[in-house]
Amino acid sequence: MTAVQQSPANGQPAPSPQRAPSPQPAPPARRPPAGPVGRTAGAAAAGVARLVPRTVASRVRTLTVLAVVLLVALLAVALAAIADAREGVRVIGHDAGPQVVATGDLYFQLTDMDAQLANALLIGGAAGGGRDQAMARYNENRLKAGDALLQAANLADERTEEETARDVLDALGRYERLAGQALLLDGQSNRASGRPSQEVIDLYRQATDLMKLDLLPKAYNLTLDNGTLVRHTYEDKRSAVLTGRTWIIITGLALLVTLAGFQLYLARRYRRMLNVPLALASLGTLVLVAASAAMLSGQADSLRKAKEEGFDSILSLSRARAISNSASADATRFLLDPGRADAYEQVYLSKSQTVLYLPAGNLTQYNQAVQGDLSFEPGRAKFLGFFGTEANRPMESGAQEAEMAGALSKVLSAYQKVQANDRRMRDHVHGGQRAQAVAARGAAAADFTAYDRSLQELIKLHQMEFDEAVEDGDDGTGGWYVILPIAGVAIALLVLAGVRPRLAEYRWSK
Repeated sequence: MTAVQQSPANGQPAPSPQRAPSPQPAPPARRPPAGPVGRTAGAAAAGVARLVPRTVASRVRTLTVLAVVLLVALLAVALAAIADAREGVRVIGHDAGPQVVATGDLYFQLTDMDAQLANALLIGGAAGGGRDQAMARYNENRLKAGDALLQAANLADERTEEETARDVLDALGRYERLAGQALLLDGQSNRASGRPSQEVIDLYRQATDLMKLDLLPKAYNLTLDNGTLVRHTYEDKRSAVLTGRTWIIITGLALLVTLAGFQLYLARRYRRMLNVPLALASLGTLVLVAASAAMLSGQADSLRKAKEEGFDSILSLSRARAISNSASADATRFLLDPGRADAYEQVYLSKSQTVLYLPAGNLTQYNQAVQGDLSFEPGRAKFLGFFGTEANRPMESGAQEAEMAGALSKVLSAYQKVQANDRRMRDHVHGGQRAQAVAARGAAAADFTAYDRSLQELIKLHQMEFDEAVEDGDDGTGGWYVILPIAGVAIALLVLAGVRPRLAEYRWSK
């Protein structure tokens, strides 16, 4: 029996002492689920935690490295964009572009050789008929064609282009032999102007067929190949320049945001209102980004001007000039070779519509349409062909547009005279007045010369635009390969100069 404890005061039993509640065990910490997935998640979380800088010094160093990395990226993007711009200017302005112009001149000189040969044979030995002038021009074009071929061969950077140039030179030699035989045989006949003997016509047919079927297609291939190279280079390099400008702005903004955040962090942590070196680095970055973007915008515009306002017009107008000259030769052949008169008339119509297209079912209708109103507003021409393309080509400024439109209007007016003279010559032939037709053909030479001269003046205006754009492109990137590294080193040094004292302060406080 258990003894009851008595209170020492009153003898009452004392209450039993209360026991403290036993502590509850703490819930076990959550552990990642067992197995490979849990271990991988834990390792990833630990890796991320290790990457986050925990100390002030490590955060400063991380921001410094980030700023330098963005600066290097900015410089790399700018240098790549400048390289693209320089390559575009080189190809368009100094390589394939000039080669296209040279081969375009070659095409004209070849067509003019054949035209002057036809003129010399049509004129015959008539006194004062102009045979000597025609032969002098034939020989002049022969020499120019040889020079253009040499230039094309020197500028060629592919084996196929060199082989094409050699093939054209070989075909030109064969053409000259046939032309020489025709002229020699015709000279022995001592005839006046008009239709030569059938033997002479047969030799001339061989020569002109060689020109049309062999020489001119190969010469045009040289122009076409390099013209394609210019177009692809322009599209690729201008796009790369504009893309580079965009990336410069993006990386530049990222660098500016990083520097601004760096400035705020240091101001809050070290109680400094302004870190002068970082502020100067931010200002330098802003200037560098703005200047680089403006420079690349200028380069893109120079490429556009060189290609669209210069090269494209030069190429199309040179083609128009060569085809016009070839069509003029077809008009002479119409008189020279009656056996092929219908074919030459149809070819003349086709070439004329290539130069200036107006709807017409035959040459008579075309002549009537051309004598109509050919006035136009830039960009709203009602005719097509090479001249329609030129009339609808956009220009940068109103003054430039007005100048080009005025020069083209002069060309169109001269073209109307050429077509009117051709109609008059054909009317004589259809009326049985061949002698009058030959005389009319000779009298029309001055009007065709005036037309050709006005076309050359328009080409020269575009050549000036082309040369100016290429010069601007060359000058636009001058010195940037030096400016960018110097600016990059200066900005990097300013960042380091702004950071180094703060890290030294931190080490001193530690």
